[in-house]
Amino acid sequence: MSRETLQHLNTHTLIGMTSQRGTAWHYRAEEQGDETNHYDGPIPVQDVERRLFHWTAVSRRIAVETPSDFEGMTHLDPHGSPVQWATLPDRQAITRSDTNAVLGLFGTGYVMHQYREWLLSTVANIIDDDLVISSAGLLRGGAIAWVEVSVPETITTPIGYDFRPNLLATTSFDGSISTTFKRTVTATVCDNTRDLALSEQGQQYKVKHTRYSAAKITQAREALAVVHTLSDDFSRELEILAHTTITDSHWRAFLDHAVPLNDGKGQALEGRARTMARRKREELENLYRDDHRAAPWTGTALGVLQATNTWAHHFAAHRGVSRPERNIFHAVSGNTSISDRATTSALLDLIAA
Repeated sequence: MSRETLQHLNTHTLIGMTSQRGTAWHYRAEEQGDETNHYDGPIPVQDVERRLFHWTAVSRRIAVETPSDFEGMTHLDPHGSPVQWATLPDRQAITRSDTNAVLGLFGTGYVMHQYREWLLSTVANIIDDDLVISSAGLLRGGAIAWVEVSVPETITTPIGYDFRPNLLATTSFDGSISTTFKRTVTATVCDNTRDLALSEQGQQYKVKHTRYSAAKITQAREALAVVHTLSDDFSRELEILAHTTITDSHWRAFLDHAVPLNDGKGQALEGRARTMARRKREELENLYRDDHRAAPWTGTALGVLQATNTWAHHFAAHRGVSRPERNIFHAVSGNTSISDRATTSALLDLIAA
C-alpha cells in the first residue's frame, strides 16, 4: 500500500497536459472533491501556490520532558510524577504553518527553503510559450515537494524514440532531499523518467540548507534555464546509445554483472536468492528481446538501458509504498540517475574489455 492515500494523491498532486499524456495512475474522480487535480493543458502557477504551497515552513523550539520537584514542575507525567520542559537551544523543529505538523528535526544551522520561493518562483521565471508546468505535488505530509516544467509537445527522433524534456525542481523539510534542480526525460513509450546517463556534468544543481544558501538562488534560476538545451543533448545521447552495438555475448556478460547467479565468492546462489535472481534475469531478457519498451532497440546500448530502466520502474519489488509513488521519490531523490549511470558505465566497460 502507498503511504499516501488515494485522497491525498488526488488532492495534493497536480497533473498537467492530460489531453496529450493521459491521466495519472492514481486518478479517482470521486477522491478529488470539488476540484479536479488533472488539467487538460498546463498547470497555472497560481494554482500550484493556491492548492499546494499556501502554507510556509516555520521553525519551532524543541523541549525535552525531564524530572522535576513540585516547585519547578510544569506538569505531571502519565505516572503522576512532577516533570518540566527543558528547551534544547541547539535544536529546532520544522513545522507547517497551517497544521503545525512536524516535518523534520534539525540543528540550528539548518535553513528552510520555502516552496513558494525556491520551487515556484524559480520555475515561474523561465516559463514561456515553450515551457509549461506539467506536474507538482507534495509527499510525506508536505515534507517533500516538487514542481516539474516540461515542453508542451512530445519530441520524435529519427530512431523512433519519443520523449519529453523536463526540468524537476524539488526540496524537502525532512532532510531526505537537498534542494535540487535537475534535467530529466520522460520516455513516451513507457512513461519512465530518465536522467542523461552519458554526461556527468551540468545535469543538476544542488543547494544545501545552510545559512549561505540564500545567495545561491540566482544561480539556481540560471541552472533552470538549461531545459531549453535538453532536447538536443538527449537526442545526441540517444543517437550514441542507438549506434553502440551490443552483441549477444555483451548482453550475457551484462546480465552476469548486473544479476549474478553467484555470491561473489564463486559459490552459486541457492534457495530464494537464486529464484529471485533467475526471475529478474528472465524479466530483463523478455523486456530486452520482446517488449515494445525496449525490443525496438535490441542489439544496442539503448535497448539495454531501456530494459533496465523499465524493469526498475515496473518490476522491482517495493515495500511500504506503491510503485508509482516510489518512482516519483526515486526521480526527485536522484536514485533513477544513479541506476541509469551504473548501467551505462557497466556497458561501456564490457564493450571495452
